[in-house]
Amino acid sequence: MTILLAEDDPLTLDALAACIEDEGFLTLSAVDGKQALELWAQHRPQLLCLDIMMPGVDGFEVCRRIRATDPAVPILFLSAKNEEADVVVGLGLGADDFIRKPFTRAEVIARIRAALRRVTPQNDSAFQMKDLIVRPHALGAERNGKAIELTRREVSMLELLHRHAGKPVSRDAFLDACWGLDYFPDSRTLDQHVLMLRKKIEVDPARPEIIETVRGTGYRFR
Repeated sequence: MTILLAEDDPLTLDALAACIEDEGFLTLSAVDGKQALELWAQHRPQLLCLDIMMPGVDGFEVCRRIRATDPAVPILFLSAKNEEADVVVGLGLGADDFIRKPFTRAEVIARIRAALRRVTPQNDSAFQMKDLIVRPHALGAERNGKAIELTRREVSMLELLHRHAGKPVSRDAFLDACWGLDYFPDSRTLDQHVLMLRKKIEVDPARPEIIETVRGTGYRFR
C-alpha cells in the first residue's frame, strides 16, 4: 500500500517517510503541491498526507483538484495552523482528518490506519432517513431527485445514527465508530463534521431534523 507525502520541510518529510515505511507502507515524497499532483496522477496512491502551507500550489488546492476526480481516497492534512477556520475549510474540501504539528509517530500511524479502515463503507445497502435516501456504496445521498455527495466518514456517521434511530449516540461512540478506537480526538472534531454534514443533508441546517443535538450526550436521529 502506497502513501503520498507532501511536505516542504525536508527534515519533516524524511522523518515522516521513515516512520511510515517502518510500518510496512510504501511512500512517495513531494516537496510541493505541484509535485504532489504529478505523483498522484502517475501512481494513484491509497492515501495522501498533505501539508497545508506549501509553495506554489498549497495543500488545500491539491485536495480540491484530487477531490474533483476521486471522492474516495483518504486525504489527511498535516498542519501547524490550528485555527478552526482552516479545519472547516479543509473538511469542506473533502479532507478526512487533520494531524497538527508537532505530532508523534504513534499519532500519525494511528490516524493513517484509522483512515484506511474507513475506505470501504460497512454497509452497501441504501437506507432512508426521513426524505433523505443514503447510498453508502455510491458515497452519496438523494433528496427529491437531487444528488448529494458524501465522504466515507459522513456515510459512517449516518449509518451509525440510522442503526440507533431514536436513541442518543454518544460522542465517544461516534469517535470510536467513525474515527477508530486508536484515534486521538480533538474537542471540536465531531462538532465540525456534524456542522458540515448538516449543511449537506438538512433542509434547514439551523433547524436540523436528521442529526439532532442531544445536549450533554451527543446526537440522535429521531
